[in-house]
Amino acid sequence: MADPRVIVVGAGPAGIRAAAALVEAGLVPTVIDEASRSGGQIYRRQPENFTRSYEQLYGTEARKARALHTCFDALRHRIDYRPETLAWAVKDGRLHVQSGMTAEALPYDALVLAPGATDRMMPIPGWTRPGCYSLGASQIALKAQACAIGEKVVFMGTGPLLYLVACQYMKAGNAPVAVLDTTPFHRQLRGLALMAARPGQLVKGARLIAALRAGGVRVVRGITPREVTGGEAGVTGVRYADAAGRTFHVECTAVGIGFHLRAESQLADLAGCVFAFDPAVRQWLPAIDAMGRSSVANVYLAGDGVRVLGADGAETSGKLAAQAVLADLGRPQPEDRTRRLLRDMERHVRFARGVARAFPWPHDKVAAIPDETLVCRCEAITAGELRAAVTALEAPEVNRAKAFSRVGMGRCQGRFCGLASQEIVAAACRLPVEKAGRLRGQAPVKPLPIAVTDGGSHA
Repeated sequence: MADPRVIVVGAGPAGIRAAAALVEAGLVPTVIDEASRSGGQIYRRQPENFTRSYEQLYGTEARKARALHTCFDALRHRIDYRPETLAWAVKDGRLHVQSGMTAEALPYDALVLAPGATDRMMPIPGWTRPGCYSLGASQIALKAQACAIGEKVVFMGTGPLLYLVACQYMKAGNAPVAVLDTTPFHRQLRGLALMAARPGQLVKGARLIAALRAGGVRVVRGITPREVTGGEAGVTGVRYADAAGRTFHVECTAVGIGFHLRAESQLADLAGCVFAFDPAVRQWLPAIDAMGRSSVANVYLAGDGVRVLGADGAETSGKLAAQAVLADLGRPQPEDRTRRLLRDMERHVRFARGVARAFPWPHDKVAAIPDETLVCRCEAITAGELRAAVTALEAPEVNRAKAFSRVGMGRCQGRFCGLASQEIVAAACRLPVEKAGRLRGQAPVKPLPIAVTDGGSHA
């Protein structure tokens, strides 16, 4: 009897730990990864000819990055590893992938989706100027290209990633001009009780902020972004208002922006998984059980692609998803191991709830952005045009507003504008954001080259 066909999408913390558990149980999973090297975004590897140390690359996360990379290197020849391969659709029990100029349809007995997350962006005037980057892109430049996004950088947004990236830049010798956080300090204190579930991470976060201050980096909390200033030649600065309403301008040559993360849940959507609204993070997320089983048989979800719990939580969820796969394939694992992982997951979830409470998505600021602000970069749709689709054309739901305005119809399919669009539509309708719905996933989840040829299906 042939071994079960198990596919893992993603070679970040969740995907690697899931693959490791499957290999330990005697399976040979196929691991699909869009990147050229394993590690995901948080532990993205530098090119093989680069020689920077783990401490230079990852700072406080160096030990964890090394452990994950070592784990994958040990797996490399015991799995069917497919780097630089895009998973672009799920249909009829097959995962559709593209590598180079060839597309294939891979059948599976179990599919573990661990595609990770992308930056959650708040559109502000000037955010499309040359020199504006997401926090994730700022990390990629540093880790994979050994360069900064600019000589004088401002990081703006909210959440732990904001401070982590700022510290990584300072560690690399390019201390930011300023870190501008939309969350006031007193609000950040509200999450302490929940974040105490992982005291080590809480202390690490406090040390990041202390390190920035000790390095002379200006940290301002409770700000309202007004504009990224500049012209066609690039960014010249950031204009913001402080908690008292006073306006300031900080000169810089580049801006890194990010407001937490958004789950890459498009493949789960195409697989037919049920979604549920999570009010803590104001996102629609795939519904799963404690082990990572989705509402669709043989489809399992792990990592930040289903719940943004951070790298440690992603590793735990990958292990749990593998446990669920093995149990459903008739290969149950020791119960004490499962119980231990479930206890760990409870701590990760509690900590993540604390982070969401301490660093909330500034939805009120998003809903109030000026009409002339570009919301959808791909289709060049402004906030005013989106509001007009809601009011003048009677589109009280984001997919209907999408049909009238084309917001979210570009090559990113709403990755950058989707969550902001939901807030704008909901505010224009004077409804809770969950009533505005969510942008549905469409295949291909990312653009395919025109010249791609069909490599066929594998039996």
